[in-house]
Amino acid sequence: QVQLVESGGGLVQAGGSLRLSCAASGRAFSRYAMGWFRQAPGKERQFVAAVTLSGIITYYSDSVKGRFTISRDNAKNMVYLQMRSLKPEDTAVYYCAGAADPGVPVRNWDYWGQGTQVTVSS
Repeated sequence: QVQLVESGGGLVQAGGSLRLSCAASGRAFSRYAMGWFRQAPGKERQFVAAVTLSGIITYYSDSVKGRFTISRDNAKNMVYLQMRSLKPEDTAVYYCAGAADPGVPVRNWDYWGQGTQVTVSS
C-alpha cells in the first residue's frame, strides 16, 4: 500500500513557477513508477509527467515538455514537479499517482493523492 499527499499548489501569475511535492508513505514506494496528472474543470484527467523507479527515466506530455521537471527522492519517499513558465492553461487540480508500469492508461494507475489546486492568472 502506498498513500500519497500532495502539497505546493497555489495561485501564481503567468510566467511564474511553482514546485509541487508528493509525500508517500509505505515501504512499497520505491517499487512504483510515479506520475503527475491534472484535471481542469469539465475535462478528463490527463497525464503530465512520470518517472521510473530509479528516477533516471522521465516522461512528459507535449504540453509541458521543456517547462516542467519531475523528480523523486526514494530515500525521502518524495516526488516533485517543478513547474516553470506557467500558463493559464496549466490551471487544474494536480494529482500525484503511483503505478507498477508508467505506460498504463490513467485509469489503471494504482494509487492517487487527493490533489492540489494550481491556478495561473493571466
